[in-house]
Amino acid sequence: MIALIQRVRRAEVRVGERVTGAIDAGLLALVCAERGDTEAVADKLLAKMLAYRVFSDAAGKMNLSVQNVNGGVLLVSQFTLAADTSSGLRPSFTPAAPPDEGKRLFDYYVSRARASHPVVETGEFGADMQVSLVNDGPVTFWLQVRP
Repeated sequence: MIALIQRVRRAEVRVGERVTGAIDAGLLALVCAERGDTEAVADKLLAKMLAYRVFSDAAGKMNLSVQNVNGGVLLVSQFTLAADTSSGLRPSFTPAAPPDEGKRLFDYYVSRARASHPVVETGEFGADMQVSLVNDGPVTFWLQVRP
């Protein structure tokens, strides 16, 4: 399972004219389930994401997690993170979990995040979404947990 996390000043997701999720300072996480991923993999990735130290402490060092700063978390499903781009000029999405399994794992990830963190917003699985953000830093990290 993959999460591309970005430290943001604010972020929002729209489907058409409707805002489906918005946060102030915190993490925007683009999340992708891969073939073979399980709930245990999702749990491990979520624990890592919530504890990952990407926020600055008083000395300006990245020593604080989104939990430490009480930041928001905006979760957006994005199967394209699993793209195989190793050959040709068109990506293959074979490594991504099938849509029904991807949705099940994304929904699980969201429910576990909401049980672990006070501010969790989301996009809409499978929708054509428009994501707006102000990346803070910029700070962006690729987190991945393999089955």
